[in-house]
Amino acid sequence: MDNETIATRMKSALEQAGGLDKSVKFDFGGDGSVYAHGTETEVGSDKEADCTISVDKDDFIALAEGNLDPMMAFMSGKLKVAGDMSVAMGLQSIFSNM
Repeated sequence: MDNETIATRMKSALEQAGGLDKSVKFDFGGDGSVYAHGTETEVGSDKEADCTISVDKDDFIALAEGNLDPMMAFMSGKLKVAGDMSVAMGLQSIFSNM
């Protein structure tokens, strides 16, 4: 799954969930990033976010598909959160719509 597809699916999930009050950036390391705020997404944005989630792209896809538990990913170090942890905690409903 490329970043454009991730952004498109995320945008749809954000619209269904009513959007985000704060911004989040999913940092896939060498595979780029996806930034989201409100109901909008951007691929490769260098904007600062309220919360940055660093995760391997394959692990992100597993999270989005429901094949990886977000708490287990965090506890095992597969997912790292910088910034506002409450933003990350509120993303589970969005993942369930992707």
